[in-house]
Formats: sequence, C-alpha cells, structure tokens
Amino acid sequence: MKTKVELADILSKDDSRIKEWKNVVMIQCVGSRNKENPNCSRVCCQQAVKNAIAIKEINPDANIFILHRDIRTYGFAEDYYKKARELGVHFMRFKEHEEPKAEQVDGKIQVSFKDITLGRDVTIIPDQLILSVGVVAGDTEELANIIKAPLTGERFFLEAHVKLRPVDTQSDGIFICGMAHSPRLIDETISQALAASSRACTLLSQDSIDVGGVVAKVDPDLCAACLICVRACPYEVPFINKDGVSEIDISKCHGCGICAAECPAKAITLSHFEDNQILAQIDALMEAL
Repeated sequence: MKTKVELADILSKDDSRIKEWKNVVMIQCVGSRNKENPNCSRVCCQQAVKNAIAIKEINPDANIFILHRDIRTYGFAEDYYKKARELGVHFMRFKEHEEPKAEQVDGKIQVSFKDITLGRDVTIIPDQLILSVGVVAGDTEELANIIKAPLTGERFFLEAHVKLRPVDTQSDGIFICGMAHSPRLIDETISQALAASSRACTLLSQDSIDVGGVVAKVDPDLCAACLICVRACPYEVPFINKDGVSEIDISKCHGCGICAAECPAKAITLSHFEDNQILAQIDALMEAL
C-alpha cells in the first residue's frame, strides 16, 4: 500500500518492480471530501491519471483500476483522461457513503466495493494498492497569529474578498497564493503567485503611501497606559511606546473606532468622528426639529 507521492518516486527511479505488477488499484478521495476535510484536493485525479498512463507505458499488460466518486480532470487534463481510457485503464465509480474497503486476507490485500455502473459488489486482489490522500493545511495557526491573518475552517489562509481582493489578506501588505490559500493546481498557483507579486509591487513601487482619512490618534497627555486599547483593537495596532503611553500607527489603523469608544480617559479620538463634531451634528438636528 502506497500513496501517490510514493508511487511517483517509484516511477522516477525503478521500473523493474512495475513490470511485475498485474493488478493495480488506485482509490481516490482518501481523507478528503468528507466531514473532517470537505475540500476536493484537486490534484489527486490528475495525478492518478498521469501515474496510470506512466504504468501502462512501462507495463502495458497491467490491469489498472481507478476507484472514484467522480473524476475531476480540470481543463486540458481531460485529454489525459481520454488517453488513459484508450490505454485500457478501468475507471470504476462508487457511491459517496459506500467507500471501498481494503483488508488483508491470507497475507494479501483485498479491495472490495460496489460499482455503480455494474450495480454489483466487486473484489480485487491487487499487486499494488495506491491511495490518493487528501490535501490538508499545514501548521498555519502560529503564522496566522504572527501576521494577524484569519484562517478558514480548514486552516487555509482566508482572502480579504473572494472577487475584489482574491490574493490579499485582511492584514495590509500580506498576500497569499497557492496551497496557502486552498488546494491548487500548479498553473493556478503560478497565476496566483503572479497576482500576489503584482499586488506587492504596487506598494513597493511607490515613494509614499496615502493612508485612509479615518484613523485614530492618541493624546499622550491624557493617556494612562491602561492597555485597554491594546486589548480591544481587533487588528492589534495600538502599543505602548518608549515614553510609556499608547501609540497608534496610522498606516495600520483601520479606523474602526473601537479603541476610541473603549478608552476610559477619552485620550483617543477618531478623525472626522470627534466628540465636538458629533455633538454639533446632534445640536443641528435638534434645532431642525
């Protein structure tokens, strides 16, 4: 029993074992598209088709069975699926909640499943069993805490906006691409990497950057360094500077106003939303009434 990565290593180094294989079974969606990992890993079907073709070219007499819920060969990869069918690769489909079962019987691996097309139970004793293991996110939580970027439920990095800012994170100046964002094909990863580098260049190419007009500022004479603003800010922008008072970097401030609302000493004001401005608007409204 091997994974697709281990099979690829065998195909690249040693042909002798492959020539001895008579029956090869590949099971798709192992550890993916389920409750624990709902994502499609995207690369598995194409990798299975590629490996099946490679095995057939080395050992044309090998019987290759690809057990799948559905084959997802995106774009021009459909041509390789057609080629695999022409070479005699068997694609056998099973239902979502009727996954194939692999067990050891008399020292040999036995794979049992119910084929949808045939409508009957099928048992195969393969010389090699290959599993398409699902793609899962790595240890992203520590990095996400460092760069203040949110994660999806599957622990991939979340984009700021799926259409308007697809490679931006909610932390300005930090961009994502490829497998950091979600399971991706290599051509999609390259496209995202080019987009992310372009977004970075738009910042690096400028001599100066204009920040938003609505930002918070601290009056150091009123600040008691109570740390309430530091704890309240969802973007973790305020910090205690060397003078022992709170300071807000306006280039990082999102203008949400939470720190200004939480500050007990009223040491923080939000530009364009200062108390005297709000009170003046209220007075004007009351006079109009």
